[in-house]
Amino acid sequence: MYAITGITGKVGGALARALHADRRPVRAVVRDMEKGRFWAAQGCEIAQAEMEDPATLTAAFAGADGVFVLPPSEFDPAPGFPEARAVIATVKAALESARPNKVLCLSTIGAQATKSNLLTQRTLMEQALQELPMPVTFLRPVKLQTKS
Repeated sequence: MYAITGITGKVGGALARALHADRRPVRAVVRDMEKGRFWAAQGCEIAQAEMEDPATLTAAFAGADGVFVLPPSEFDPAPGFPEARAVIATVKAALESARPNKVLCLSTIGAQATKSNLLTQRTLMEQALQELPMPVTFLRPVKLQTKS
């Protein structure tokens, strides 16, 4: 079973479709059960959870072989990134409790920057999750430009 956060968006949805096409079981982790109906119709298990609620997030991750973490974006964060820090702490605690075999986390190019900026939210996520006892992979996608 693969638990996928952000499944109602483009990236999480693409991952779910790929896993489903490979006949792998998927658990859609959604905030809104109404948005999960589409995925239930595709044969996915549905788990309602909030990224700031350790109990529901732990339950959503429980029994999963792998978990895909797509952290919510905060485009106007307060100084010190308290919103991101709250989500990070919850996600880390849920993963520590649920103990999936592996974790895949969507990050961003620029997460390696040492100077604080909007992308620091992803830097903080990477720093926290790399301390987990299971394998964690961070994806830092980039947009490739082709010459015409």
